[in-house]
Amino acid sequence: MEICIIESAERFRVVIECKCADADVMRLKSHIALFEHRLAVEQDGEKVFVDTADVLYFESVDDATFLYTESAVLEIKKRLYELETALSEKNFLRISKSVVVNLQKVISLRPQLNRTLLATMTNGEKLVISRSYVKKLRSILPH
Repeated sequence: MEICIIESAERFRVVIECKCADADVMRLKSHIALFEHRLAVEQDGEKVFVDTADVLYFESVDDATFLYTESAVLEIKKRLYELETALSEKNFLRISKSVVVNLQKVISLRPQLNRTLLATMTNGEKLVISRSYVKKLRSILPH
């Protein structure tokens, strides 16, 4: 791994050199892209910006969408399907009708008797992955 420091650079730029762009390379690209994406949310009547890398999950409750981080719950003025579409290549996945989770923040998965999975997040919170979303999750996780 190599890091080149360029004094005149305004932001960082990442170049991945590889023989072919396989699934591992694409996953690495999506991890890096997380650092370039920020979301605008409402907090105490003002607009604040949250890096997607800090998001644990999004939840839709009573026609409102909330963004959860380690330390805050913030309302976001986007629909869950919009977030799912915009962040699908950035390791976010719908796990139920009302939740889209950041897979980078899942530390363990436990099968349940009713064929659902229980995901434990980095903050210790547990989320249920509905049966209809388990197959997609298993297809994208490393074996």
